[in-house]
Amino acid sequence: MTRTENPPRVVIWRSHLLPGSETFIRNQADALTTWHPSYLGAVKVTSPLSRDTDVIAFGDSARDRRDLLALKATGRAPRLTRLLRRLRPALVHAHFGGDGWLISRIATDLGIPLVITVHGQDVTRQPALPGLRGARQRRHLRVAFDRATLVVAVSEFIRDRAVALGADPAKVRVHHTGVPVPPLPAATPPVWDVAFVGRLVEKKGVDDLVEALGLLRPRRPRVLFVGSGPLEAPLRARAAQLDLDATFLGAQPPEAVTRHLAESKLLAAPSKTAADGDCEGLPTTILEAASLGLPVVATHHSGIPEAVVHGESGLLGAEGDRAALAGNIARLLADDDLRQRLGREARRHVEDRFDLHKQTRRLEKLYDDAAERAALA
Repeated sequence: MTRTENPPRVVIWRSHLLPGSETFIRNQADALTTWHPSYLGAVKVTSPLSRDTDVIAFGDSARDRRDLLALKATGRAPRLTRLLRRLRPALVHAHFGGDGWLISRIATDLGIPLVITVHGQDVTRQPALPGLRGARQRRHLRVAFDRATLVVAVSEFIRDRAVALGADPAKVRVHHTGVPVPPLPAATPPVWDVAFVGRLVEKKGVDDLVEALGLLRPRRPRVLFVGSGPLEAPLRARAAQLDLDATFLGAQPPEAVTRHLAESKLLAAPSKTAADGDCEGLPTTILEAASLGLPVVATHHSGIPEAVVHGESGLLGAEGDRAALAGNIARLLADDDLRQRLGREARRHVEDRFDLHKQTRRLEKLYDDAAERAALA
């Protein structure tokens, strides 16, 4: 899309710029047309999303490490202040509540309005940490929410969590992060019956998926696991013990993920609340699969019901209900017509409510409102 001539600048702030799992941040900012994004980070993360044009405040020297620790302790950093002043943004957009706090004092001191997007664990697991760590997280969130001009929540569930943690309801807006909606790939015989894409961590419910697949007899579906994480070794061992037809590929670049999804019959996304309180916001992989015409078997968790309409664009079950998960997977694999109908509706739902360019235009209107409101304050 053509950018507006001489658009106002928004600094996209992420302290660790940028993990490979956070394509949603890069995609959203790159899709801006009436605002110009500049990326600013505290430290550089080497990943497929890294760019030479990213502005990084701190390197590897001992002094840099001391300055970074001072930022984390006080919210102040002269070098970061100079960089932000040099970029001269009309707005700063911080992703995740903790990063919102890190930049909030500096943005406030410079008179730059601040937008904070809260995504998931920043308003679920982290504030629920025991003792002083959790108390510090909650205090930082309250301060950040107070300093922000606008708080963006990626789902209704995450909005409610932000408000419960002190965000002014009048400042909070639910905005679904969009995904690219590509042309439908040419129909080809599927390679995989079931695909799972995501970090191999408790909140993703991947242990429930492995156990549910073990209930499917006598036929074993061909299952692909894309992603890595601390549960990978025990999951591999359990899949072998259950004699699953399972392939674990580890983390893959975005283009490979798209290809593997297009080769699959359905996506399984059985997310749940982890023992430490960690929750999803709204998993981007669900939207990516739906954009390719895949139905999703998932759970009534966090913002998932906003993306998957039960019985229309996919099938939902209760968190942790392995029998229901197995039944929903078996139902779709046994009924080609149902699977294809749900896949078509999943694609339509994403086109209507989660298309990257439509959603980013809506975000730019939120930017406009935030900048205008700050100017009048």
